[in-house]
Amino acid sequence: MKIDALDKRILNHLQQDSKKTNKEISNDLGLSVTAIYERIRKMERAGVIRGHVALLNPEMVEKGFMVLCQIKLTQHKKDFLTKFEKEVTSLPEVIECLHVSGDFDYILKVLVKDMDAYREFLVTKLTTLDHIGSTKSIFTISKVKQTTEIIL
Repeated sequence: MKIDALDKRILNHLQQDSKKTNKEISNDLGLSVTAIYERIRKMERAGVIRGHVALLNPEMVEKGFMVLCQIKLTQHKKDFLTKFEKEVTSLPEVIECLHVSGDFDYILKVLVKDMDAYREFLVTKLTTLDHIGSTKSIFTISKVKQTTEIIL
C-alpha cells in the first residue's frame, strides 16, 4: 500500500492520541468523516495500523524495573533459534525480543517489579530455556527518551 501525505497526517494524529475520533481528525484535516474512516480502515486492512492500545505507566503497575538482557546461544542452528524464540515469547516479563548481530544473539527488554523479581525471573525462567550459552544483564538507570511514535 502506498502511503500518501494525507495518510501520514492521519497516522500522526492517531499516534498522538488513538482515542481521537474520526470527526476530530476530519475537522483538523478539512476532510469528511467518511473519508477519514475509509482511509483508516484501508490502512488497518493493509497492516499499516496494527492495532490500538493503551500505553501503561510501568511504575504504576509495579513493572518499573527495566533490564536489557543480552543472550548468547550455544549454537546458531536454525532449530536452536526457532526453539528459543518460541520459548522466550511465552515469558510475560519479556516485552521485546530482538535477534541481533554482534557479540550476542538476542537482546531482551524485560520489565519486572525490582531486582529481586529480576533475579527470580532469571533463575527460574530465563536460564531454564534450552540452548542459552550465556546472559548479560544491563540495568537501566533512567529513561532519557521513550516513544511509540514513528515520525512520518
